[in-house]
Amino acid sequence: MIRVTLNRDLYVYDIQGLVMAFYPGEKIFTEFPGTEKKTEEQASRTLLVQYEVGEPLSVSFELRVRGKKLPLATEEEKASGPEEPECVFRKDRILLVPEGARSEKTVLKRALYALLREESGRTLPWGTLTGIRPTKIAMGMLKEERSIPEILAHLEGNLLCSEEKSTLAVRIAERELKLLQGVDTDDGFSLYVGIPFCPSICLYCSFSSFPLARYQNRVGDYLTALIRELDFAAETFRDKKLNTIYFGGGTPTTLSPGDLDRLFSAIEARFDLSRLLEWTVEAGRPDSVSEDKLRVMKDHPVSRISVNPQTMHQKTLDLIGRRHTVKDVLTAYELARKCGFDNINMDLIAGLPGESREDMEETFRRVAGLRPENVTIHSLALKRAARLNLERAEYAAFRMENSDDIMRCAEEILQGIGLQPYYLYRQKNMAGNQENVGYALPGKEGLYNILIMEEIHTILALGAGATTKRVERDRITRAENVKDVDTYIRNIDEMIARKKRLFDL
Repeated sequence: MIRVTLNRDLYVYDIQGLVMAFYPGEKIFTEFPGTEKKTEEQASRTLLVQYEVGEPLSVSFELRVRGKKLPLATEEEKASGPEEPECVFRKDRILLVPEGARSEKTVLKRALYALLREESGRTLPWGTLTGIRPTKIAMGMLKEERSIPEILAHLEGNLLCSEEKSTLAVRIAERELKLLQGVDTDDGFSLYVGIPFCPSICLYCSFSSFPLARYQNRVGDYLTALIRELDFAAETFRDKKLNTIYFGGGTPTTLSPGDLDRLFSAIEARFDLSRLLEWTVEAGRPDSVSEDKLRVMKDHPVSRISVNPQTMHQKTLDLIGRRHTVKDVLTAYELARKCGFDNINMDLIAGLPGESREDMEETFRRVAGLRPENVTIHSLALKRAARLNLERAEYAAFRMENSDDIMRCAEEILQGIGLQPYYLYRQKNMAGNQENVGYALPGKEGLYNILIMEEIHTILALGAGATTKRVERDRITRAENVKDVDTYIRNIDEMIARKKRLFDL
């Protein structure tokens, strides 16, 4: 455990996120004056952060490792070289003069980054960035008509991102801007439909998903409640333009062909699809895919599906609880092609327990050999509610490795079949402090993925565990549905009422 003691509650999330990035997997306990103190022996590290905002911002750090105070510097010296002139160590105190920095938060995080880098001996590929949307920074500066060198200088100089990650963020932001030209950000919206059932729950999963075997007798009632939400959504948004539909979960293809047809037909009967640019269905678990289900999708205007291996190594699939085989992946993919799908995404995870760089490279090459139109490379994230985190001691012997080199390997292989990066996001506790990147052939990008990340128009989300985002210019408000299936079915009127309040109805 790492204890972080702060003298004020400003920028707490950013401080916690940066400490977590340097020490992934460690529990972070944050306290303020007056909170209950933990004994020194309970923490492997204690970080005292004292700071006062103003011009210049003044910050004081004290770092202890198992009770022993570490000196930060014995004489006045630069924090990390000439590229950071505003960070100067003076014994255990840092004075900061924010020369050109955009905010106090930026300056504070740079100072903390310098300290943690010195103590840990590590650097982070994304520098001081702790949020999940790095491309939003580049996107915003492009909209301001800032030059590419200026954007890179900000990412590398002020935010301490590596040259490689800064370049990636700018490349993706440029591509996103072009793709979003066909989306109505004022009168358009996207529809998310959550199906919270799966054949089994994967080791790393923290989504609102439930084993289908336990809820088989509730599926009909769930769909009835979901269609009630669809009725409300269609009436409320009758004057808006539906741009994208996304079926996620869970695994939507755990539903029977008849249930899928019922749900798809309900959408077609209620919504004007004349402005629809994309309809995605996650057929993520190959063991949930059948030709009958794929034929139902083709009978409706589903244009994009996911068939997700995560890895092409059977030993890993068994370990993470996927309960399907590598052969099932190949069969599901071949069935999708047979049924006429020409936009297939495949999700892969870098950093799964026990996998080496060579294992991951083999997976990348095997998937590239299938030539899907989309591939998304996820970096394993240790989510709080996932079994992989809750039962961490049981998997302590398995390394969970990711790095710039592994992500670079994936990019080189995917670019070899014509796929280019088009969207990116990050999460807490990601292996190697890396990122998730979507790659696609030109014209085959997943627009919904960009829209949910860039937050530029409303996402109307239906189903258990779904979160609606109302976007009005730069203001974003949310309404969440309950996660539990039975509670959702029982309280569907309350779920609708939450959306009415969100949209001032």
